[in-house]
Amino acid sequence: MLYSERFNKNYTGFTSNLIKRFKSHNHLGTKGYTLKFRPWTVIHVEFFYSKSEAMKREKYLKTGIGREFIQNLINKL
Repeated sequence: MLYSERFNKNYTGFTSNLIKRFKSHNHLGTKGYTLKFRPWTVIHVEFFYSKSEAMKREKYLKTGIGREFIQNLINKL
């Protein structure tokens, strides 16, 4: 999960290459949601054995209960 303190925005997604993806969100990307809210900070990372597990967790984190979990992480910053 990424958080933009400057804009009070968060972003949840999954990737197989965290470092490359983070660089893309913060420096290399030229389009998309994350471009408008730079800079981003990594606030939470989870690891999974399969893409389907990661997608299931991402979907959950975008529900009301998942958003509460994310908000609690942000509140602890």
